[in-house]
Amino acid sequence: MKYVWEGRFKEEASKELIDFTSSVDIDKELALYDIEGSIAHTKMLVKCGIVEKKDGEKIIGGLKKIKKEFKDNKFEFKKTDEDIHSAIERRLIELVGEKGKKLHTARSRNDQIVLDEKLYLRDRVKGIINKIKKLQKVFVDKAEKSLDIVIPGYTHLQQSQPLLLSHYFLAFVEMLERDRKRFENTYKNLDVLPLGSCACCGTSLPIDRKYLAEILNFSSISENSYDTVADRDFIIDVCTDCVILMLHLSRFSEDIIIWNTEEFKFIQLPDKFTTGSSIMPQKKNPDIFELIRGKSASSIGHLTGLLTLLKGLPMSYNRDLQEDKRLFFPIIEDVFKILKILILSVPEIEFNKKVIENKISDFTLSTDIAEYLVKKGVPFRKAHNITGNIVRYCLEKNRKLRELEVKEFKKFSSKFSNDIKEILDFKNSINSKVSDGSTSLKNVKKEIKKWKRKLK
Repeated sequence: MKYVWEGRFKEEASKELIDFTSSVDIDKELALYDIEGSIAHTKMLVKCGIVEKKDGEKIIGGLKKIKKEFKDNKFEFKKTDEDIHSAIERRLIELVGEKGKKLHTARSRNDQIVLDEKLYLRDRVKGIINKIKKLQKVFVDKAEKSLDIVIPGYTHLQQSQPLLLSHYFLAFVEMLERDRKRFENTYKNLDVLPLGSCACCGTSLPIDRKYLAEILNFSSISENSYDTVADRDFIIDVCTDCVILMLHLSRFSEDIIIWNTEEFKFIQLPDKFTTGSSIMPQKKNPDIFELIRGKSASSIGHLTGLLTLLKGLPMSYNRDLQEDKRLFFPIIEDVFKILKILILSVPEIEFNKKVIENKISDFTLSTDIAEYLVKKGVPFRKAHNITGNIVRYCLEKNRKLRELEVKEFKKFSSKFSNDIKEILDFKNSINSKVSDGSTSLKNVKKEIKKWKRKLK
């Protein structure tokens, strides 16, 4: 027997059909998970008296040999292997004979592939959560080492207000925490056993799905067989989480790319994490960060493909779903690559403190002047207007705010006094922030302490 379904057909399947419908080139990634599921399924069949114990032992023994073949890269595929399920079943029958044909009792490839994908994604999600936590620690460490560096904060890519570099790094710790929580919630949706739903309607054989869930460490079992084999929401959940994570890391990469330019010179990237040009000897390119932007873009495309794949499908299983792996495997692979390279490279980014200090415009202190007037009883909108007039005056006179005399400030409002000079200092500006979650040194130190405790 070449194919598991050939009994119904009079004509032999064409080579072109098999070539077109085969998915073994991509779903072989799921081999070890398929074997894990098959061993559990066999144990359940034995427990329920559907397969004799001695036959079950032979089947499990054969599956363990196949597992070793995969681990040793010695498994040989054949042209008749349509997918990873039929390849493993074919090899099992070669090893244990007719007993191997009992493995697929009370099971369909429809619920089998959902199980394989869930087992695979449970492992990957746990791995992603672990790496997110490691990257958070990297950012917290970077924040702790940057407490003395003031950078210009930006809105609209224009300098806005003075900002502690540490506060900038903690912003990404917060983003990553949201990502981590998303993956943790997604894991809960993954943790539902699909096996036992069979093709789409369940089985008349007396199986024990709760026992299966126990063996495979699932928290619960799916409750509608028709939905179970049609469902790929769990894949979309994981991929959506991955894309949002990559969006965050792409935004970080964009900042690094900008700060690395000759125009900014805020940072120095290590040689071992940059590349050169094939024609311009002077170049030192931030390729890691550019590729993170690029990979986040391709992942959005793959996620769009998944959504499009599912949107028009009738219930329940359709062969279109075979294409899901071509779309979500690259997303998972890229997430791991991105997290790994950032964990290694971010600690080695050096900030050019003196360059940054010289490039912060003292107009970033304008909001501090407006708030100074508010504290003197001036309505904010009026204080904003007065400060705007002062800025215009400086621009017309080619002066800096910190160069103005107190008497010049008094021309704009009688509320100004000698203490205005204390306001015109970047670190004073930062430390004047009293609101929770602000960039003040006091708040940032508190946040660093909190995150170090939380991420232990």
